[in-house]
Amino acid sequence: MMVEVLISIAKIFVIVLGFVMAVAGLLTLLGDRKQSSKIQNRVGPNQAKILGIGILGIPHFLADGLKLVLKENITPAGANRFLHTLAPTLVLAPALIGWAVIPFMDHFCTGSIQTTTEYTEICVGGDWKNYFSIMHLNAGLLFAFAIAAISVYGAAIAGWASNSKYSLLGGLRSSAQMISYEVSMGLSLAGVLLIYGTLDLNEMARMQGYLLWDWLPMWGVVVQPLAFFLFFLAGMAETKRAPFDLPEGESEIVAGYLTEYSTMKFAMMQLAEYAATVFIAALIAVIFLGGWQVPFIYGDGIRIFDNHWVPFGEQAWYWISIFLRIGAMVFKILLLVWLQFMMRWTLPRFRYDQVMTLGWKILLPLSIANLFVTALIVTLL
Repeated sequence: MMVEVLISIAKIFVIVLGFVMAVAGLLTLLGDRKQSSKIQNRVGPNQAKILGIGILGIPHFLADGLKLVLKENITPAGANRFLHTLAPTLVLAPALIGWAVIPFMDHFCTGSIQTTTEYTEICVGGDWKNYFSIMHLNAGLLFAFAIAAISVYGAAIAGWASNSKYSLLGGLRSSAQMISYEVSMGLSLAGVLLIYGTLDLNEMARMQGYLLWDWLPMWGVVVQPLAFFLFFLAGMAETKRAPFDLPEGESEIVAGYLTEYSTMKFAMMQLAEYAATVFIAALIAVIFLGGWQVPFIYGDGIRIFDNHWVPFGEQAWYWISIFLRIGAMVFKILLLVWLQFMMRWTLPRFRYDQVMTLGWKILLPLSIANLFVTALIVTLL
């Protein structure tokens, strides 16, 4: 029992602190500064140095953190002090709790792995152990959506509790935007659920290891291409990042619900947005890009057109396949994060009426049509 508890604690530290927080923190440098400078053909951060060495702008990342720690913490006059302090936690916590159900690899087999003719893996002479996600839920997708929806409360409370018209407008925008796009997000996944028939994220990733016609991976983007684009756009709107950053519209409402925040409260709110960006990328990777699956690579060897090859021996190969699959999952997440930031720095911010029009008049009808067509095809087949 104690061993299982220690394993769970280790998974939390490795996934949440070692990966999510590290990536989210570095995105303030690599995404908002270095990537934007490359796209805009200008020099990025290069002035802050340690012992005269710039180290790719990393001292700027450290200087920002130090500045936020040392600045004065200000609570506006007339603000609700308790809710103003609580709101950053309500924004950050869901972005981290949702990672509890994200699988970075299939369950570990204590016996030997065998791949069936249906390209599904079974554990022979042992048990499946959940070592590569914080916890395993049969309704993991439902849990992820329920937790992600809580973050809207943090933004709305931050806007109201700040006693500022700009903050209130930002909170109202955030609430309306998240409610609008959550409908399209849910409906875009309905077709995926019809095909895979499960809410278990690990099982969903496992099913995407099946090969259509013995060569085409049955990834979500293959069987539901329209749902992939709908979910991707709706997910970007959920994270409130450009071009959907209307709740923080600097050109008209200063910084929206962030206007009256400073020091580490502001840092928590910003870090939550970056963590949410990485979380949406992880969900897309699991649901539409096969998750930890690598085409033709299985726990018992490489299979291509019914040809089975086991390099390095079965036991050694199983451990190699584990590292390959974890690396593939991380690569897919980082690729999708990079794509989101590419869209951030290449597309102008939408007007608020355009954001609402896109959500209710374009994405919603397309997601409903996709559901009907998918249901029809599944029924006929």
